[in-house]
Amino acid sequence: MTAKRGRPRNMETQNAILAAAYELLLEDGFAAVTIEKIAERAQVSKATIYKWWPSKGAVMLDGYMSILTARLPVPDTGSVFKDVRIHVGNLVQFLTSDEGKVITQIIGEGQSDPILAEETRSRYIRPRRREAWEILEKGVKRGELKEVQNIGLYIDMIYGPMWYRMLVTGEPIDETFVELLLSTVFKGIGSEA
Repeated sequence: MTAKRGRPRNMETQNAILAAAYELLLEDGFAAVTIEKIAERAQVSKATIYKWWPSKGAVMLDGYMSILTARLPVPDTGSVFKDVRIHVGNLVQFLTSDEGKVITQIIGEGQSDPILAEETRSRYIRPRRREAWEILEKGVKRGELKEVQNIGLYIDMIYGPMWYRMLVTGEPIDETFVELLLSTVFKGIGSEA
C-alpha cells in the first residue's frame, strides 16, 4: 500500500506515524481520524505522510497491520486440531478485544473505498487465510484430515462463522461457540477432535 517515491523512509519517522495512526484508531475510531491528527501526534508534516501513503486508509491500515502481525503467531504443535484451536483462539481473542474490533471499522470503510477494501483483503484477510491453509495442509499430509479437493472450503467452514457473528449478527464469539464450531467441523472433515 505504500508508495515508493523520493528518498528512503526514515524508520524512526515511519514508526512514529504508524504508532500515531494506530493509537488514534483505537482512541477515536476510523471515521474520526484525519491525516492532520496523525501528523500532529507523530510530530511530522502532512506532506511527509502523503509522500509515503496515498490516503488516510493506507496509513491507518499500515498502522494496524504493524501491531497485528506480532499478535497472531502461527502454531505448529504437530496436531492439526491443536494448531487450529490455538490459531482460532488467538484470532477470537484478538477480534473480541478493543484492538481487534477496529477491523470492523476498516472493513466498513472499505465498502466505499475499493482501494482500502483490496488492501485489507491482500494484507489482512489473505495472509490469515494462507496461515490457516498451511495448518490444514499439514494435517492432510500427516493423515489427520481427509484428502480434500478444496482446503479453502474447510477454511470457510472454520473461520466464516466467526466473521459472520462479528460483522453481521453480533452474537458472542466465546469459548463455547469456538469449541462447538471446531468439534462439529472436524467431525465432518475426518479429524479426531
